[in-house]
Amino acid sequence: MTGQFGGLLRGSRRRAGLTQEELAERTGLSVRTVRRLETGASANPQLDTVRLLGDALNLDQDDRARLLAAADGRVVAEPAVNANRPESAFERRLADACDELAHAVRKPLREDEEQRRIQDPTPLPVRWQLAPDNVMDHWENICRTPPGATAAALDLDGRLPEIADVYRRVPSGRLVVLGRAGSGKSVLAVRFVLDLLRTRTRGDAVPVVFGLGSWDPTRTGLREWLAGQLIRDHPGLAATGADGTNLADALVEAGLILPVLDGFDELAAGLHRAALDALNVTTMPLLLTSRPGEYAAVAGVDALTAAAAVRLTDLTVTDLVDYLPRTTRANVWNPVLDELRDHPERPAAVNLRAVLTTPLMVSLARTIYSDPAAGNPAELLDTARFGSQYALEDHLLATFVPTVYRNPRWDPDRTRGWLGYLARHLDRLGTHDLAWWHLGGGMRRRFRALVVGLVSGLAVGLATGPLLGTVNTLLGGSWTIGLVAFFGNWTAFGLALGLVHGAGITLGGGAFEPSRVRLRARGGARQLRSTFVPRLAAGTAGGVGLGLVLGAAGAAGLDPLGLVGFGFLGAFGTGVGLGALAGLGWGLMAVFEAPVDIRSVVRPADLLRTNRKTVVVQFLGGGLVLGTAYLLVIAFLVGDLHPLAIPLVVVISPVIGLAIGTSLTAWGQWVVFARIWLPLTGRLPWAVSAFLDDAYRRGVLRQVGAVYQFRHARLQTHLADTA
Repeated sequence: MTGQFGGLLRGSRRRAGLTQEELAERTGLSVRTVRRLETGASANPQLDTVRLLGDALNLDQDDRARLLAAADGRVVAEPAVNANRPESAFERRLADACDELAHAVRKPLREDEEQRRIQDPTPLPVRWQLAPDNVMDHWENICRTPPGATAAALDLDGRLPEIADVYRRVPSGRLVVLGRAGSGKSVLAVRFVLDLLRTRTRGDAVPVVFGLGSWDPTRTGLREWLAGQLIRDHPGLAATGADGTNLADALVEAGLILPVLDGFDELAAGLHRAALDALNVTTMPLLLTSRPGEYAAVAGVDALTAAAAVRLTDLTVTDLVDYLPRTTRANVWNPVLDELRDHPERPAAVNLRAVLTTPLMVSLARTIYSDPAAGNPAELLDTARFGSQYALEDHLLATFVPTVYRNPRWDPDRTRGWLGYLARHLDRLGTHDLAWWHLGGGMRRRFRALVVGLVSGLAVGLATGPLLGTVNTLLGGSWTIGLVAFFGNWTAFGLALGLVHGAGITLGGGAFEPSRVRLRARGGARQLRSTFVPRLAAGTAGGVGLGLVLGAAGAAGLDPLGLVGFGFLGAFGTGVGLGALAGLGWGLMAVFEAPVDIRSVVRPADLLRTNRKTVVVQFLGGGLVLGTAYLLVIAFLVGDLHPLAIPLVVVISPVIGLAIGTSLTAWGQWVVFARIWLPLTGRLPWAVSAFLDDAYRRGVLRQVGAVYQFRHARLQTHLADTA
């Protein structure tokens, strides 16, 4: 649709009375770029570019929405005129948020299809047929017929390119897709969303894929959970209005989100009944995927209200013959396919045929054997080596990782161990979502607090001890004070920050959540009002912990912060005061915080970079506030300051601020565990972020919003069991 985008842009420019050169000057783009956009020579214009063009052309909301839709490749219709009433400001805000969310959802899903090679060279023929009546509601409920009327069964059989059309045939807008492991349910969910987005117009609901595995319906309602997942993957939706309601809640409540609930079977054991009850409380349109067994176990008693159901069918030998030879220039697949077609009764053919009935196993076989440098797929017919279909499946799963890691950047054996640790980590947490801020979350909380205290306290000790020892030596004193400061501050700050971290993860449910804001020159008073008091309280609480440790040190005659002779009360008061001032500085930083742009596509690495910048700026500034407070306390109590005190504090206080940040933030938890502790103990590589991104590009992991997931639950289970 780049031609359509070019036509809209050209018409808008002419109506504004601008030449291409004048538009380029207003936007900061080159004339060549503007010309390529108008002619369609530049495909997939970036979102920031579209925003610049909209601002330069002074487009209204409707024209901006049409230009954005054309940039996304959607069919653009003329806006309908509502003769009854104009669109309210609130409705306009929700409609704008929907358009921006649709753009943010579409791009990563398209990239996911490309990464998984769904269309390369052609999609596998995922098909389905109507499911048995015993897992569906009455047709009268599905078709929304009035009382006393009857309804006939709908024709819902179809193929992957038809999923959106089949869904539209269901009057209730509720469809269940059943399929065994690896049958293509997630691929179908992605294709469904992309097809709906392609024809979506302003005001329509936005289809969004939600992985159901992380939902606990006994603790969180469906709408609340949907809003929380939206904010996790699209932090800009956390922005609040005048009534305090965030955009995510408003969109869900207004019915402007069409949930695509992927993986009903992945709910924790014992939660399926509660989940179905929670779904039946609502009448919201949805598409739900599940393995047949887990769904039938509860749907046989009470099916999903007003929901039709279809079941994915197996691939046939004809499908394999039409697909596998096209994945390679060599004829390596022909002998295998000939055996399956000509001798279906032989044991080898029976076993292999049973395996290659799902897109997952076919894609694994294609990855392993379609490369000319790979082995010969004829080995799959060796019954002495593979005596059953389960042995063949284990072989494909076990061979997949070494195959995609033939590149020597990562050692295959160590890679398998690292991936196995990640799989077991997810098993311990009971989720399929690999979130960077949860790494280390499988450890006991006491041990996590100990590690955080050890690392953060060591950082403070290393920053203060050698520096104070060197300065004291230059002044003619002994370097012993450096050793005292090193061990004293390591112990004092380590204990205090460990306690703060332990209290934080206990109150926060086990982990610190990533910050959903970005820093800018002016963020707004709303963030200040909502976060100032909690941050001040957190700083004061940390100060109490620090004061207890310093007080004990002072009573024992030690000198961790240079407050000689003040005893327990003096040191305790100093700790509380420093903590309160740190909380004050942290709270005031909220004035520079603003919600993340809804249109930003949030990936794990993006969220990590945003949090790193926010934490570093906040806690470096907080450290300087803390250092200034320390100088004021010394000046007040002692009545004098040494000339070297100010430069020493300027050097040391930012380190102390960052050490505090490691104990109070998701990014700090990432640094301590993912960047230091887990690599140090051999469970992950040192370059964790690069490793995860590389695993995604090799097809071992996939990106789902702000988190990673293993390519398939079968692969995660295999790695957890065998690594």
